[in-house]
Amino acid sequence: MKHPVPHRPELGSRDGIAYGLFLPAEPPQGGVVILHGAGSRKESHFDFARAAQSAGMAALAYDARGHGNSEGPFGPEAVTDALAMCELLREHAPRVALRGSSMGAFCAIHAAARQPGAATAVVAICPAPEDFLLRGLRTGVFDFPTKEAPVEIGLESTALTKAVASLSPHTALMLLHAAGDEQIPYAISEELHVHAGEPKRLL
Repeated sequence: MKHPVPHRPELGSRDGIAYGLFLPAEPPQGGVVILHGAGSRKESHFDFARAAQSAGMAALAYDARGHGNSEGPFGPEAVTDALAMCELLREHAPRVALRGSSMGAFCAIHAAARQPGAATAVVAICPAPEDFLLRGLRTGVFDFPTKEAPVEIGLESTALTKAVASLSPHTALMLLHAAGDEQIPYAISEELHVHAGEPKRLL
């Protein structure tokens, strides 16, 4: 049985960040920047990008530094990189949302909080808070190149609860979390939902 070949993205790099860009046939009204989790890479999210493309949206998945084909180790500039990818996608779509998983959700929320209006919405899937990321860094769970000291300092001086609180009202927040998640408890998203302003939703 033959299956159709999946649509290939436009592959590129900007400022050392490798990305895959999926554009629909017609000019999109919106787009989504996809941030993967720790130890993952952009290709793991191409299926979602293709689904967004099929729905008439633009989608951009990229490798965080220290991952995939991007240059340099993972560091505090991860939030700046996310905002740079938003700017890149806005060259193709007038409105942009951020969709992040675990560590990617952490970066997505902080990116939207740092630059109000950069993203019209954030979808955070099983977001990893700073204390969980610190634990992973200190215990050697992260098996990718990392600027350990700067990342540790950055994580110690930030709070995801404050970041989600600052999103309202310019950025909508959707939290998606598996109730049985054994790595990041569902209670994390429940707490973030309490701190977030409207519009917000927890699934």
